[in-house]
Amino acid sequence: MKKKLKSGARFLLYTVLEFVIVAALGIGLVYYGPFSNIKHMVVTTAMTTLRHQYLATWFLKSDEINNIMESNKIDSDGKYSNEDAILAFKPAVDEDKIELIDISSDKIKGYILVVSNPARVIVGTTNKLGNVGMKLDEMVKSYNAVGGINAGGFMDEGGHGSGGTPQGLIIENYKVVSGNYSESYELIGFNNENKLILGKYTLREAQEKRIRDAVTFDPFLIVNGEPLIKQGYGGSGLHPRTVIGQRKDGAVLMMVIDGRQLSSVGATLKEASDIMLKYGAYNAANLDGGASTTMYYNGKIINSPSSQYGPRYLPSAFLIKPIS
Repeated sequence: MKKKLKSGARFLLYTVLEFVIVAALGIGLVYYGPFSNIKHMVVTTAMTTLRHQYLATWFLKSDEINNIMESNKIDSDGKYSNEDAILAFKPAVDEDKIELIDISSDKIKGYILVVSNPARVIVGTTNKLGNVGMKLDEMVKSYNAVGGINAGGFMDEGGHGSGGTPQGLIIENYKVVSGNYSESYELIGFNNENKLILGKYTLREAQEKRIRDAVTFDPFLIVNGEPLIKQGYGGSGLHPRTVIGQRKDGAVLMMVIDGRQLSSVGATLKEASDIMLKYGAYNAANLDGGASTTMYYNGKIINSPSSQYGPRYLPSAFLIKPIS
């Protein structure tokens, strides 16, 4: 009996040692091996989470981490979309339709909603803004909409936010419902001609530009047909993604990519940008991703949100109105 116990303990010890050796080799290859692209991917992914930054900080000095993050950063300062390049939707000529496209591949699982009439895309907000958010399906139903995606970010200290306190500005049907007139914001929204506007504006400037619906988030990915990621992966690693864009013909593209799951680990901002370019985006911007990434259409949640509690409570969403 003692011999069996000893042999069992020895086996367990060898198993643990093998795991430690393999883990050490893996860490060595990631952080100290010749493949800098792998290190950049791991560091940018870890440092853009709330709970897993130790995966980088345990092994690298802060200066190296900062250099990696800076080298992958997207510079969207001074970038403004040119609305004159976007064609106006003409109801008498253009077909008013919505198309759901499955963009899944062997690497990702994702979807794009193509809304041909941009006038149908609006910003919706929780009915308890400043207090508690709403799940996307609840918000869609409260606005009698037919679909939508999550939009702006919210205060989420420690990952326990209620989704009710938005970050940045929110403009809904020309009314400012969140924001401060003394600040400038990265604006993602639609003007009175239903053209997607990207740029840094004060609330007063946004009103002067006749912005009807908008939220704050970043970074911008494509401005006036030009992808802004010139090197690296975009600075935030592999995560679930939500992106909104517009083609030159005025059609709006709403994209979600699942992440943090076996079926889809997520996408880099560079990969998200490339997909939007493939589907014709002339302007595109990153929205709140991670566990917030959610798409609703045809009476159901289309994607698989990564939150263990299901779809999150949100302050805002880009919604699709029914045909009037």
